[in-house]
Amino acid sequence: MSTVDLTADTFEQTVTGNDIVLVDWWAEWCGPCKMFAPTYADVSGKHEDVVFGKVDTEDQQALAQGAGISSIPTIMAFKEGVLVFRQAGALPARELESVIEQVKGLDMDEVRAKIAAEETSQENAQA
Repeated sequence: MSTVDLTADTFEQTVTGNDIVLVDWWAEWCGPCKMFAPTYADVSGKHEDVVFGKVDTEDQQALAQGAGISSIPTIMAFKEGVLVFRQAGALPARELESVIEQVKGLDMDEVRAKIAAEETSQENAQA
């Protein structure tokens, strides 16, 4: 699957409307981003069941700010609309493949239970 450009208008719908979405936050002036782009594009062709999105942080500054992007490239992985991976820096192809396989293998019932437990713990700590 080829990569898709994501914008403030399409980001949420893409993330929530697909099972697995990877997002590459990048900018034209970013050397590491340019070096990572061919790897990201190559890996995207091997996973028809994953949406590979790209967000140009210069063009989509409000979206990048809302996502807390402070370093690029940053890679995010969402499964069933939940952010399950986030890392700044370019990944070698082998590591990107590993992230994808781990995301595919996640039990989302367990992930949601852990999130709920953390939220409850934080609420109790604030009380």
